[in-house]
Amino acid sequence: MNERLAVCPGSFDPVTLGHLDIMTRASKLFDRVIVLVSINADKTPSFSAEERIELIRAVTKDIPNIEVDRLDGLLADYVREKGACAIVKGLRAMTDFEYEFQMALINKRLCPEAETVFLVTKSENMYLSSSMVKQIASFGGDISSFVPPEISERISARLIRKPKKELN
Repeated sequence: MNERLAVCPGSFDPVTLGHLDIMTRASKLFDRVIVLVSINADKTPSFSAEERIELIRAVTKDIPNIEVDRLDGLLADYVREKGACAIVKGLRAMTDFEYEFQMALINKRLCPEAETVFLVTKSENMYLSSSMVKQIASFGGDISSFVPPEISERISARLIRKPKKELN
């Protein structure tokens, strides 16, 4: 029997409990899952690709069939090169669906041998996004209920805004 390999791409800047939920559930559906940190030249991430990979590895260390890699090119090319049968994407709301559906159609055209699998987030994660985590952390807010505990302090320390000194 062939190994069922899935690729779970995203920016993960930073990784949240919602991301971890999707990764964990994908690991139960496939023999092996590659969590793929996407590099988007149009965005300035808060964490480098290496840091995001390190954070994901820290929170998935107890899931033996998950590995982490980075993507510098087209997802379809990576999926084909690895021989993956699926691309796993998490969905929070209809706005996610519209964008992800369009991407799934493009990826199917570019890599017909792979299917896109959508996993719907748990209701407690529907509002959760990396952008929200970054905004809360930047103001010193408590993000512990939004990110895995083993990386919460590291994320907060990186993202908190330093108070500006007043000019006299």
